[in-house]
Amino acid sequence: MNHTAIIHWTLQGPDFLAGRYSREHTWIFDGGVTVPASPSPHIVPAPWSNAAGVDPEEAFVAAVASCHMLWFLHMAKDAGYIVASYEDRAEGEMTRNEQGKLWVSRVTLRPLIAWTGGEAPNASVVAELHHRAHDECFIAKSIRTEVVTLPV
Repeated sequence: MNHTAIIHWTLQGPDFLAGRYSREHTWIFDGGVTVPASPSPHIVPAPWSNAAGVDPEEAFVAAVASCHMLWFLHMAKDAGYIVASYEDRAEGEMTRNEQGKLWVSRVTLRPLIAWTGGEAPNASVVAELHHRAHDECFIAKSIRTEVVTLPV
């Protein structure tokens, strides 16, 4: 099983060799969705970046949070609980590693879950569902970033 994405960039700017060029690009996914992308303006200042585009670090955090949510929903379903809504204001923290290079060292998930259709699980059951979701998440198993879940 393979997953693909096309990353497309075209030179726009007065002087590539001097670093004066736009880093805006697009991500094209196999289902046909095209997403405007750009480096974070915290890393590459405007006009060479565009804050309206999704930056790789945001996408990384979203991928971790989305994978966790999908597994959590599956675990809740298997346990007989009905999730009415799930919202996560996930956040990635960048720090410097041993070589002084920036990396996303921590992703904090803050899921706010509403339940319907009977009895809602208690905090201990919710914590176990999150633990099991984390253990199954393909993205979490693929990274060395610490992932912390703080249910709201």
